[in-house]
Amino acid sequence: VQLQAFGGGLVQAGGSLRLSCAASGRTGTTYAMGWFRQAPGRDREFVAAVIWSGWLTYYADSVKGLFTIPKDNPKNTVYLQMNSLKPEDTALYYCGSSPVKVGRRVTAADYYDYWGQGTLVTVSS
Repeated sequence: VQLQAFGGGLVQAGGSLRLSCAASGRTGTTYAMGWFRQAPGRDREFVAAVIWSGWLTYYADSVKGLFTIPKDNPKNTVYLQMNSLKPEDTALYYCGSSPVKVGRRVTAADYYDYWGQGTLVTVSS
């Protein structure tokens, strides 16, 4: 499974940005895809996730109501739509993918078996 993340860039505070994560080499439909971010000097933190076979979505409290995680089934692509961006959203954003694991937390980084390269989001004040 290969994941390709892109769409990062420089945006002013209050602006919007949409990240994309395209998956290839994956079979089946029961899997999770998630977005995490890592700011300099900080641990990787959960942002949002979606269970592909259904419409279950999960969001970090810090982004609820601001970010959404839509997906495009035919394109095997998940997005992270980020609105009302703040300087504290500045980070390297990663997407991850994994078959669904019963009893494990989809909000934890160790849930995911595959990761894309990071894409940098910089929000200026």
